[in-house]
Amino acid sequence: MFLTRRFYIALVVVILLLGSGYVFAPFFVIGQWTLFVLLLVVLADAYSLYRIRGIRAFRQCADRFSNGDENEVSIRVESSYSHPVSLEIIDEIPFIFQKRDVDFQVKLGANEGKTVTYHLRPTHRGVYSFGHIRVFVTGKIGFISRRYTCAEPLDIKVYPSYLMLHQYELLAISDNLTELGIKRIRRVGHHTEFEQIKEYVKGDDYRTINWKASARRHGLMVNVYQDERSQQIYNVIDKGRVMQQAFRGMTLLDYAINASLVLSYVAMRKEDKAGLVTFDEHFDSFVPASKQPGYMQTLLENLYSQQTTFGETDFSALCVHLNKHVSKRSLLVLYTNFSSIGGMNRQLSYLKQLNRQHRLLVVFFEDVDLKEYIAQPAKDTESYYRHVIAEKFAYEKRLIVSTLKQHGIYSLLTTPDNLSIDVINKYLEMKSRQLL
Repeated sequence: MFLTRRFYIALVVVILLLGSGYVFAPFFVIGQWTLFVLLLVVLADAYSLYRIRGIRAFRQCADRFSNGDENEVSIRVESSYSHPVSLEIIDEIPFIFQKRDVDFQVKLGANEGKTVTYHLRPTHRGVYSFGHIRVFVTGKIGFISRRYTCAEPLDIKVYPSYLMLHQYELLAISDNLTELGIKRIRRVGHHTEFEQIKEYVKGDDYRTINWKASARRHGLMVNVYQDERSQQIYNVIDKGRVMQQAFRGMTLLDYAINASLVLSYVAMRKEDKAGLVTFDEHFDSFVPASKQPGYMQTLLENLYSQQTTFGETDFSALCVHLNKHVSKRSLLVLYTNFSSIGGMNRQLSYLKQLNRQHRLLVVFFEDVDLKEYIAQPAKDTESYYRHVIAEKFAYEKRLIVSTLKQHGIYSLLTTPDNLSIDVINKYLEMKSRQLL
């Protein structure tokens, strides 16, 4: 039982009346009667709250949370009291969120129930532990409050961003992927498997004109061929210290994991096989490329517990083990980060080796904070020096792109928040140009 602020205000009034009795005697008698009435009211209030267990509350949320997304949590509260009550609902959310404002004020009528909803955005993968739901109930009189402890502690696993997959799936069904920034790329197949004959439109390859069909239809007709199917796409994720850099509360590794899931989903929709490789100081995990039903869940389980390390990544081990595990020529989408041209040059020989055996796409990150700083005008001499240094770092990122291009290696320099869209567009572009 907890005494409320209203009770203490009434108690102060009683004390003032009793104290005034030393000056004017009748006030002392009035104070005594007021104290007696206050005790009776408190007892009546306590009886109305404690005569039954009148509150039930339980938490409703998904069995797993999506990292980096807003996840909905609902609390259902039901009252069995025959009179209106006021509630203060406190949910003991995982401490990692460092939030102290998950506190709701609700009023319920007799035998009424309500649902309150809030959202949580995790930024780390792992297990998050919820505690109890604490409900403080106050009756119509409002002198005391009864605490209810509801709902059992709950552990929720935070997986890579599977909500993003649902978003892509729904937009793909409605043919609205351009809303997310995915470009519509015209694909022209040149393989021997014939698909159909259609009317010529501007942009079609004149080499595919079917002259016999054109003569019959008195208009240009072209042959359409199917593109090659079931190509292998491997997401190769660097887990070294270079991927520990944070952006909006999430590490570059988390962004790479989310992007690899989306790319795997899109590749499987395009009839390609998706696989996964992670590495740091050692070759870590390998999931063979596949497009079987339920394969996305396999990728989720493998990416769920991946964490960055403090060591330097070993690209030589990556080359050796990929040569053992992947025999068919594949597209390798390598998620890493190069802070300088020197760091890239140290790994260039291994990148060239991977590109000889497969088609390599190197994905690395643009420093958003650095870019915003460069956009601000310099105000003094020190700022000019800082801008020159910042522009040097930005120039080295662009130099890495041109250096990789000189050696026949494809690259993608992007920001963490645009990573998924840019990777998908690059994949679709390379597929349309028959570069896989």
